[in-house]
Parts: sequence; C-alpha cells; structure tokens
Amino acid sequence: MSKQIIEPLSVDCVIFGFEDGFLKVLLYKRFMHPCYGMWALPGGFIRFDENLDDASSRILEERTGVKGIFMEQLGAFGDVNRYPVRRVITVVYYALVKPGQYSIYPGRESLEAQWFPIMSIPETPFDHPVIIERALLRLRSQVKYKPIGFNLLPDKFPLLDLQELYEAIYGIRFDKPNFRRKIMKMNLLIPLDEKKKGVAHRSPRLYRFDRKRYASLTEKGFIFEV
Repeated sequence: MSKQIIEPLSVDCVIFGFEDGFLKVLLYKRFMHPCYGMWALPGGFIRFDENLDDASSRILEERTGVKGIFMEQLGAFGDVNRYPVRRVITVVYYALVKPGQYSIYPGRESLEAQWFPIMSIPETPFDHPVIIERALLRLRSQVKYKPIGFNLLPDKFPLLDLQELYEAIYGIRFDKPNFRRKIMKMNLLIPLDEKKKGVAHRSPRLYRFDRKRYASLTEKGFIFEV
C-alpha cells in the first residue's frame, strides 16, 4: 500500500470503554507538531490509496495498539480553523468496547496511550472536545433505544452493575427502584441461580441478557427504551 497521504483529509477515532464503573475514552499523547505532547484522539492523515474504514483501523492501531474493532462513522468535521497549520477536514469514527479486552501501547508517532474517565479528560487539541461531545451525544442516543450497553457487561451481571453502566453513560443518577422496575418490565433479563462472588455485603443475584427474546420482540415492533 502506498504511504502517500492526502493532507487535507484525516480520520479521528473516539473509542469509549466502560471499566470500574466509569465511562472512559481512549487518548494518545502526540509525538508530532503541532500540539506535541498533548493528549488527543487517535487520528492521522488518510493515505492516497486507502478507503476511510481501512484508514481508521490503521490509524487507531498505530496510535494505541488497539485493533480488530468495529467502528461506526460519526460524521465529518470541517471548521475552517479547526487545524492550525492548514485546512484539514476530518472524518470521525467511534466505538464502544470493553477496555480489558485490548492491549494498549504507544505506536508510531505516539508517546503514550491511555484510558481516561470521561469526566476527567485532560486538555485536548484542535476541535477534539467538540468531537468527543458529539460522539457522547450519539452514544447516549443509541443506548437509549438499543441494548448495546449489555455488550460492555460480563455474560452474567447483577442489576447494580447494569444501573452503574447507564449512569456512567448518561452522567446522571437513576432512582434504584424505578430503574430496576423499568428494566424488569421489559422481560429481557434471565434470572440465574447464581450470586456475585467476592463482595463484602449481601451477594446480589446474577442475570443474563436474553438476546433471542430481544430479537423476537424487535420483529414484533418492540422498542427498547431506558
């Protein structure tokens, strides 16, 4: 593949992860100018003979070591002054993953790579704060009507972990009884004869998301809503 790049066009990746009760975003520390040493979204210029999807996968791996994930295209950002050196339009991709499933390490043109809680992101360059906010709004919109949040939980989980996941994504607190009542009313969770181990207090019951039932209900017009 040719390494000739199309300088006016770049790709940036917003990778969200849920870990230890926090919604996090993956950043890398820049090893190039402008903004050398700043934490930024994994991004870079697109090569002349590669498509957008291939470019996003390559750049994410080169900056952070993360590979093999499906990313959805969020949109294009083309403010005239978004990049200080020249006019650059960027196409943004985003994904939601389990951080523990991926090895993070700095690649080419990267000093470090690290997960940051969404509420304590360091200063980022260019229009990256705007991009992150736009991706977060898209994520919140999706998890409200699609059960994609279950992909971030273990196969077996207590209801409290499910509530903490949605609280982390939305950045708000839910009333515990109301949240559980709403979730259980959907009849999409299979109660298991197992309890969570290794907790100091009373061990909570474990559940499993019923994907077959969800698929069947969706065909009949069911709408998932949290």
